[in-house]
Amino acid sequence: INDYYTIAAENNPELKAKYKEFEAAMQKIPQVSSLPDPNLSLGYFISPVETRLGPQNMRFSLTQMFPWFGTLKAQKNATTLLAESKYQAFLNTKNQLFYQVATVYYPLYELVKLKNIEQDNIKILESYKNIANSKFENGKGNLVDVLRVDIMIKDAETNLEILNKKEPALTSWLNSILNRKYDEKIVVAQEMEVLELPFQYRKDSIATNPLLQELELKKQASEAAIEVARKQGLPKLGLGLDYVVVGKGMNNFPDSGKDVIMPMVTFSLPIFRKKYTAAANEAKLMQESYSFQREAIENKLNGTYYKLSFELERERDLLKLYEGQVTTLSKSLNLLFSYYSNANKDFEEVLRMQQELLKYQKLQLSSISTFYLKLAELNYLTAKQF
Repeated sequence: INDYYTIAAENNPELKAKYKEFEAAMQKIPQVSSLPDPNLSLGYFISPVETRLGPQNMRFSLTQMFPWFGTLKAQKNATTLLAESKYQAFLNTKNQLFYQVATVYYPLYELVKLKNIEQDNIKILESYKNIANSKFENGKGNLVDVLRVDIMIKDAETNLEILNKKEPALTSWLNSILNRKYDEKIVVAQEMEVLELPFQYRKDSIATNPLLQELELKKQASEAAIEVARKQGLPKLGLGLDYVVVGKGMNNFPDSGKDVIMPMVTFSLPIFRKKYTAAANEAKLMQESYSFQREAIENKLNGTYYKLSFELERERDLLKLYEGQVTTLSKSLNLLFSYYSNANKDFEEVLRMQQELLKYQKLQLSSISTFYLKLAELNYLTAKQF
């Protein structure tokens, strides 16, 4: 399954879209941490203004505004934290994708194994039918035994046919997640054994879940946004230069016709305070909202963790039971069938025990599949990197 995790991570379009969102968010950082563009203005006097040194013909003005000290840094911090939260959203989507792969892969594994079980069951039943038919022809058995096993064979063949029809649906589903052709072959594991997990397996790793990390970063970004709102409410400083083109005057003064250069300083007056106060309040309220969201999700993750831990333990216990039942039934069935072959009795009990064995074999397989599905969900909760 790890191979399919890799293929999904490389091919899945939803995951690619999330990463592009993160990359786009990173592009906002230079946007908010750069100075505003300078202003250049040009004025032409249609009627030149006469001065003692000559007529003013044209004026150039260049102004550069500077936000209050630390404003750009605060904006950069807030935007960087939001971009990092986008990356955590990407990681969460990747973990969800891996869990989605698991929810299809393990049922597909179960289906393939069920097909093998049904095929083996049909072979066994056919051997029973041959023996029952032979006994009937020799006058040592009865037709009811032959008909009874024939009914069971038809049931098994129908189950196998249904499984064969279901397999392409699961294969297509998994291939769609992997962004491959729907009919591309899926190879499942030959055998899977249930693992023994330590007490409170990966419990501490819940804190690294990207959902929690994302909300924590958004909370920090809101805290930085409060500082941004405060900084933006302070005056902005502008430095500029005016250059006036002066023509030759009629009088012969020493500086006649000399151009004028005038440095300028500008201050913005942030006297309309409501918008700055509202921006700070908005950031503070969002910070509180993210705190509550984080607490709620953390509670949900912890609660789900203990639920899954119990379910994993339950599946391990059930699997031990099923393994014991399969072993006992197999031995009992062999003895019973030998007794039937020799004494021509209890054929109905042979068939009943064969069905009982089949039931526990299927339960055993289902328990393995369920165990790994629950483990995949637990790995999602604890943000395991595959």
